Amino acid sequence: MGFGKVMLHKLSFVTLLFLVMVAAWSVGKVSVKSDEINFPELIKTSTQCYTTASENKNQLIVFTPSQSVAEKLTESLCLDTVVTKQYGSVKGYWGDSTTESFDFVGKGIADLVLAKNNIMDAFNAELTYNYQSVVGFSDYTAFFISSKEKPRLTKQYFLDKRIGLLDYPTSRSGHILPKKMFKDLNINLANLDITYASSHSELRDLLANGQVDIIASFWKESDAARFSKNYITPLSNKISGSRWYLKMQQNNTDLLCAVQRHILDMSKEQTLSYYKEAQSYWDCSSEQVTAKDEIVKNG
Repeated sequence: MGFGKVMLHKLSFVTLLFLVMVAAWSVGKVSVKSDEINFPELIKTSTQCYTTASENKNQLIVFTPSQSVAEKLTESLCLDTVVTKQYGSVKGYWGDSTTESFDFVGKGIADLVLAKNNIMDAFNAELTYNYQSVVGFSDYTAFFISSKEKPRLTKQYFLDKRIGLLDYPTSRSGHILPKKMFKDLNINLANLDITYASSHSELRDLLANGQVDIIASFWKESDAARFSKNYITPLSNKISGSRWYLKMQQNNTDLLCAVQRHILDMSKEQTLSYYKEAQSYWDCSSEQVTAKDEIVKNG
């Protein structure tokens, strides 16, 4: 075979290969349209439902640290007649990071939000966006919790302990109060062995699995199955509980009373007694909606 024939043969092979590749690409482009490609949502952080007012573009935005609460409350509000008269959809978001709380509260994005009063105070949100307390939960106590002994509030005690805290700077029981205690005891944080967790549940897992010696958190009924109540030491009493706040830039008392009713109904279905004892701040029993004494004194 001559040199020319060899080159012709190679060129023909390359040309054929190129044509096959172009054909395969064209078939793929035709058979798979961009709008048919569905990638799975890796981290779901919101839920949305629609009211019967499908032409209404107004959306009621809810934010809470709990996914289950966000999903349940969102669906419940979508079926409410008052909400239907004012909104076409309800969107519920959840997340327990400081950044998310700052966005939804600090920027006034959320119409309805479950938050701590220290976060609301930090942004002066009640004055800036006229957030009104709707439903609140009772005060509680923060503790140091150990698995093998009752924690002692001394400098020497903490220096050789593995300590679990929340990686959530606005958490009072899991971050603010224990760090204040260390400061009061004249302990340099750099000298402590601290492990940060993303949630109170993760803190409990760290303690139960022996990865830390002490955690800072609140005490709940179910903790008795994993830890001894003899091995807890109070950090601070009378920490104000979280509240549901509604943005009231208009005197929308119909919505306020509807929201309050749904939150109270949902609270009664909770398994923990703490969340069952929700306190309403508004008297909606008459046409003239008024604030109860508790919100006047504490709000």
